[in-house]
Amino acid sequence: MAGVSSKNKAVVLVAAFAIFLLSMEMMVMHAESAISCGTVTSDLTQCVGYLTSGKGKPTPSCCGGVKKLADLASTTPARRAVCGCLKQAYSQFPNVNSAAVSGLPGACGVNLPFKISLQTNCNTIN
Repeated sequence: MAGVSSKNKAVVLVAAFAIFLLSMEMMVMHAESAISCGTVTSDLTQCVGYLTSGKGKPTPSCCGGVKKLADLASTTPARRAVCGCLKQAYSQFPNVNSAAVSGLPGACGVNLPFKISLQTNCNTIN
């Protein structure tokens, strides 16, 4: 940047930093929007037996899916998306055991910051 005033250098640096911040924000937003209900459902397919019977313990593969969902739900928008998908999946399977559904994270040793229930208001999750 020979021959460029220090004021112009500062403007260029500020502009470059602003572009960097904008691109980082867009990457985060893209990562959050990458959570689909298909992903949520496929992560829990190994849990169907446990969720319909409500007996015994969930399988290790089921708990792996629950852990993956908890990891995906790392931001408020992501938690709300996962919650909505869980409610949608839950409502499509009328034969599931409600207690097993709400207790699934705990049975897998995973902490979800919201209760899995048809009554959960996903919009209030932070």
